[in-house]
Amino acid sequence: MKRPLDLDAVRAFVHIAELDSFTLAAAAMGTTQAAVSLKLKRLEDRLGFRLVERTPRYVQLSAQGVAFLEHARELLAVHDRALSIVAGGRQRLTIGISDHVAGPELPTLIARMNARDPELLIEIHIGSSGELLQRFDRRDLDTVIVRLDAGRNDGKVLAEENLGWFAAPSWKHRADEPLPLATLAEPCGVRVMAGKLLDSAGVPWKEIFVGGGVAAVAAAVMAGLGVAALAPRMLPFGAMNVGSKLGLPELPRLPVLLHSRVRNGRPREALAALSAAFRSAAKG
Repeated sequence: MKRPLDLDAVRAFVHIAELDSFTLAAAAMGTTQAAVSLKLKRLEDRLGFRLVERTPRYVQLSAQGVAFLEHARELLAVHDRALSIVAGGRQRLTIGISDHVAGPELPTLIARMNARDPELLIEIHIGSSGELLQRFDRRDLDTVIVRLDAGRNDGKVLAEENLGWFAAPSWKHRADEPLPLATLAEPCGVRVMAGKLLDSAGVPWKEIFVGGGVAAVAAAVMAGLGVAALAPRMLPFGAMNVGSKLGLPELPRLPVLLHSRVRNGRPREALAALSAAFRSAAKG
């Protein structure tokens, strides 16, 4: 009789395939890169063919790996559904994500969480970092992913991102006018930081647009209204960093922090997968 597949090894393979990284797969599973590599090797030995072609710079699935991936996902989904029935129904995971952090990759990240555990009820709230941290402290949210908040050091760093002063390619600044800024509505830590940096550098500025979300601010930038302090991945392709050209103060790298009370069970596994996927998105 053939030996059954090791589900933990199958899960390691799926993480590697989805995250394009042994390191991020290890983070998603809460283990080491060496352990993930060993799980993959044992799975490949059990199947009798190579699933992943290893190169110094990237991870690429073999032809057999591409064919096996969908079956691996189905196997894990059936397994997790069976466990949910035994556990007595769906579990809920409430997550708050800062609007300055969510980005255009959010649908993909949510899809990965759902694929990881279709029976887990995921509830996501978007808001400012300060607001979400207050809700986390009140236990309204299980987990929040936010920008650095002054006065707190209890979060886990997921990634660090550069910020820049971005404008549309066609935008021209008139030297005799204050710098027109597009910002998020209060409260917004990046808005406050940008204003303080400009004031310290003696750069006159004025708010030309206040948006209720990063998407609105990015739209104002691309419409040619002015400049915004944002991470590059938040803006459409073609936006230009005009900081050096205009002599604007350098913006610091800002950490993205995870605050969570989730410690075990299926929510922890799904959150680990989201965290690893987010590291991958922020890095890219």
